[in-house]
Amino acid sequence: MNVKAYKLNSFTQNIEGGNPAGVVLHAEELNEAQMQKLAELIGFSETAFVTKSETADFRIRFFTPCAEVDLCGHATIAVFNLLHQRGFLQEGEYTQETKAGILKIRIQNNTVFMQQAMPQYYEIVEGEELADCLEIDINALEDKLPIQAVSTGLKDILVPLKNEEYLANLKPNMKKIEELSKKYNAVGLHVFAISNADKKTICRNFAPLYGIPEESATGTSNGALACYLHKYGVITENNKEIIFEQGIYMHKPSIIKAKLDVQNNALVEIWIGGDAVLLEEELYII
Repeated sequence: MNVKAYKLNSFTQNIEGGNPAGVVLHAEELNEAQMQKLAELIGFSETAFVTKSETADFRIRFFTPCAEVDLCGHATIAVFNLLHQRGFLQEGEYTQETKAGILKIRIQNNTVFMQQAMPQYYEIVEGEELADCLEIDINALEDKLPIQAVSTGLKDILVPLKNEEYLANLKPNMKKIEELSKKYNAVGLHVFAISNADKKTICRNFAPLYGIPEESATGTSNGALACYLHKYGVITENNKEIIFEQGIYMHKPSIIKAKLDVQNNALVEIWIGGDAVLLEEELYII
């Protein structure tokens, strides 16, 4: 069987930045084993398979090279940017059925935004465990914020550092990160620092448990981070667009946009958005 896969960079407006994702449209004829094989052949951190849905506009399944995951932000951004760029979808709201639930998509001003599940807050993790995983002094950790596992679709451990210099000089121990991820049933670590100069939030994401040593743009992780920053009072302005920068130290700079719909200081909806650029189309034989 010949299968066409589209390759896009998400969360960027150029081919140098962003996070690559595979997209396979009209994937109804593929079984789970074939989807997994294709994801392995394409070799990106995630590949999205789009099929018909009885409960939403589309059903989308997401596979890393070694396993299926419930949701992937940057692959979702790739799917709907592709459908919009090819003229299949106009600006407006749509729905996608995922293993994380039925989530809304909004295409606005040629940017795709994906609704996140409402946040779930899990374990607080001790600093010693993270310092060991990242080979940093425990004093590099921001003591005004907790290290906590949070999910808006996928569970990540959010790790605050005091400044960008610590973030830039991390030496992640992939084996220890993998062990910690298993212990807390998390995808990986989402490490961040807030720039003192311009208050930008800079992030790095490590998910070796899923075959991803470092990822240049992660939508769901930053959705969780936006909610976490709101919960702990770092974000105080309601309904403001938040910008996260990721992939800088991989030389793949990415921009991830978050929008929190807040009413009476309570979160109502969480949206993660960005652009995507088509890299190429390729045929695979499976």
